[in-house]
Amino acid sequence: MQTASSYDALRDAIVRGALAPDARLVESELSTAFEMSRGAVRTALIRLEQDGLVTREPHRGARVRRVSDEEAVEILEARAVLEALAARQAADRIDESGRARLRKFLARQRELLADGDLLAASDVNAELHAALLELSGHRTATRLINTLSAQTVRYQYRTILIPGRPAASVDEHAAIVEAVISGRPADAERAMRLHLLNVADAVRRGRLPGGIDSASRGII
Repeated sequence: MQTASSYDALRDAIVRGALAPDARLVESELSTAFEMSRGAVRTALIRLEQDGLVTREPHRGARVRRVSDEEAVEILEARAVLEALAARQAADRIDESGRARLRKFLARQRELLADGDLLAASDVNAELHAALLELSGHRTATRLINTLSAQTVRYQYRTILIPGRPAASVDEHAAIVEAVISGRPADAERAMRLHLLNVADAVRRGRLPGGIDSASRGII
């Protein structure tokens, strides 16, 4: 049981940015900080390496893996295919409860953007994407997407801070939500693919703002 909880705790710390890219992962230090045995830490690091979140080198130990811009683009392109599939299936399966959830997320995003709270809006968008996966009921796509999303750990890229992206983001998410709640699978698939390919294009063009604290970056 401790091994599973150790893995979850370390994975969450990496994805949230508490453990930043390139940070050294020393078993004794992690054991103390997370109040777990060194054996549990070691096992968790092996699993995290398999997830693509940690890299381990002989005689140098483990580090949080840094994802390059090029790899981030590839991950987003892969997500575009998988999440488009999930959006299509969500549109096929949507019920009134699901419609209400999606409308709530979209309204909250618009409210936060109107208030200028871009980082909170990005958090809501992550929740919207997660809700669409849940509503799709596609377990394999969900598993693969969660692995890919974790590799681009949310603090590494914050595309919503790019001039023009906030308005584009809300329009893109509105198109996705409208297609899903209206039960239009093909349109939902197309809208999701376009959204994530637009994000990939922003990363590819190197338009990401600099000087952002490592704990406040993400893909939206």
